[in-house]
Amino acid sequence: MSFKTEYEFELPRGYIDENGNLHRRGTMRLATAADEILPMRDQRVQQNPAYLTIILLARVITKLGDLRAVDTKVIERLFTVDLAYLQQFYREINETEKLTVRAVCPKCEHEHEVDVSFLSLTEGA
Repeated sequence: MSFKTEYEFELPRGYIDENGNLHRRGTMRLATAADEILPMRDQRVQQNPAYLTIILLARVITKLGDLRAVDTKVIERLFTVDLAYLQQFYREINETEKLTVRAVCPKCEHEHEVDVSFLSLTEGA
């Protein structure tokens, strides 16, 4: 069985490079723990936590159109609609589905689904 680690996307508006070329199609890979942890050491993130998104996307976008590389400068120059699209796309491919189990109440014998994923333990914390 093959495990998918890269996902194709198409930006709503697209990135316009310094030569005026439009780049809309790209590829994003699944994030690793290092992708989310290492940028926290970056001065730009420490000064402005919102910059984490810029660094994170630059790390996980492996291709955008015909560009040689995708770095923070490219991400900074995206239209806001494209940045929002990529943030949502990142969440879609990296968040896991809730892990549930069927449970039966020992008192009333009512059957229901119980969320047992580790992510639910940290919500609201």
